[in-house]
Amino acid sequence: MSAMKKWASILVSVLLICSLAACGGGAANSGSSQNSPSSSDSGSQAVSSGEKKKLTVWYIDTGKRKELIEETIQEFMKAHPDVEVAAEQIANDTYKTKLPVAMGGNNPPDIFHSWGGGWLKEFVDAGQVMDVTGKIDADSYLPAALNLATFDGKLYGAPLAMSLTLFFYNKEMFEQYGLEPPKTYDDLLNIIDTLNANGIAPISMANKTKWPGALWLIYLANRVGGADIFNAAFERRGGTFDDPAFIKAGEMIQELVDRNAFVTGFNGLDYDTGQSRQFLYTGKAAMELQTSGYLTVVRSEMPEFESKMGIFGFPAVEGGLGKATDLVGGVSPVFSISSQTKYPDEAVELLKALTSKELAQRYVDEAGVVVAVKDVQYNDPFAIQMKEFLEQAEFLQPFYDQTLPPEMAELHKDTTQALFGKSITPEEAARQMEEAAQSMLGN
Repeated sequence: MSAMKKWASILVSVLLICSLAACGGGAANSGSSQNSPSSSDSGSQAVSSGEKKKLTVWYIDTGKRKELIEETIQEFMKAHPDVEVAAEQIANDTYKTKLPVAMGGNNPPDIFHSWGGGWLKEFVDAGQVMDVTGKIDADSYLPAALNLATFDGKLYGAPLAMSLTLFFYNKEMFEQYGLEPPKTYDDLLNIIDTLNANGIAPISMANKTKWPGALWLIYLANRVGGADIFNAAFERRGGTFDDPAFIKAGEMIQELVDRNAFVTGFNGLDYDTGQSRQFLYTGKAAMELQTSGYLTVVRSEMPEFESKMGIFGFPAVEGGLGKATDLVGGVSPVFSISSQTKYPDEAVELLKALTSKELAQRYVDEAGVVVAVKDVQYNDPFAIQMKEFLEQAEFLQPFYDQTLPPEMAELHKDTTQALFGKSITPEEAARQMEEAAQSMLGN
């Protein structure tokens, strides 16, 4: 059974039975950091007397989460004086290009970030990821999160956090204009109209890298077509990517554009460099639909904005099949080990440290993240709210681009960006996706 099929069948029970933890991911700022000087090679040559074993780690987490990862690596090196670790933080979209190149060039990092699902499976199928079945304690993690790193019954990574997609908004601005978080999509449209009438851009978005806009398509398709709309098309069990719900979602995106729902020039703005967040920080926009990593970034680059910030879920579409409690999200990071590592035992120990209960608790307490590790306590108010969203959810839709084959994932992002730019019709976008699905996934 595929990871997608398992996800859909166990998610409800997992969310109700497990002591929930989860979230993270998404945004990454440009830049990198080195914990210690080292070659960029995936390992060192055979260790001579007194020479340290060298491991490399690539990850995308930013802000406080970045600090916590680096501190964990420093603590690991103190506990393992014969090991030297070089950790590099890489911007989200740069990473998605850099890692496949490194893998293809036989020069991968020893431990690397992924989102699990189809993105990780590509490397697993190519024999580039180490099987860690039995090497880590699978019972330490939420089954729904661990499942996205499990293929053909074997485990190829361990999850640290999960990512939820929510609206982040300026509470003071909403109060100023007599607005409340929307319960229905029509409520959201009324908020958009009110803000526009007062000279405020309703929604900030930086869609140069395409995935921020894709969040809208995923939610709208869910709210119109229901929880199974994507799975039925992806698994080729009666659904298609040119289903009327996908077309309707595209139409709704273009209606939002016509309604001036988004900041000017959104398709050319860069999320990684903070261009969309600046609109919220400066009071020029009121809200942004983003992954839960947004909180970490705000705390790092503009902590004074946190007191103004609130969160709410994507509202229900009247007449649609999706529930207001359905969430869009995923696992981020899943840490995996390259099959080429020269020091598998040390890599496994570092993998355990990077997905430990101790680090997960600090993610919750210091970064406001909902984690994929069991038995942590929640005190951070934002983390508590996000945990409540998960507890209320009966379904979580993984990000399309982390489930689809890479070529089709890029087409999904390309066509969605084109929908926002109104250079393609919803019917044409859906047709291209379905043709690709027939070619890559079967009829």
